[in-house]
Amino acid sequence: MKKITIGEAARQSGVKVPTVRYYESIGLLAAPSRSEGNQRSFEPADISRLAFIRHARELGFEIEAIRTLLTLQDDPHQSCASADAIAKARLIEVEQRIRSLMALKAELETMVEGCGHGRVDQCRVIEVLADHGQCTHPHH
Repeated sequence: MKKITIGEAARQSGVKVPTVRYYESIGLLAAPSRSEGNQRSFEPADISRLAFIRHARELGFEIEAIRTLLTLQDDPHQSCASADAIAKARLIEVEQRIRSLMALKAELETMVEGCGHGRVDQCRVIEVLADHGQCTHPHH
């Protein structure tokens, strides 16, 4: 079986080369075998693991959650309750973020709608940004 270089592994998995090295350094990816020239030689399973990590990161999972999910993936005969719990927790985070973004959107809409398109000394956008107390929605 032909070994896969780090550049090819990065290309096939959609993960940048420095990120592949990082995942290896933190233990998400096992250290691959090395060629006689000391170059990393990846297997197809490594590419699948990298793609799994990339997809999980795209979905916003934190590194430790991904570590747990990978451990679960490595033992497919166990219950998926832990994986479900991790995904549910991420969903709650996303829902909270959406609520926060919707409040932010409403605040920006109010700010923009209040703009009379006159001079800066009468600009509602500048007024609201200068005085947080004028915001209609609490946010941090």
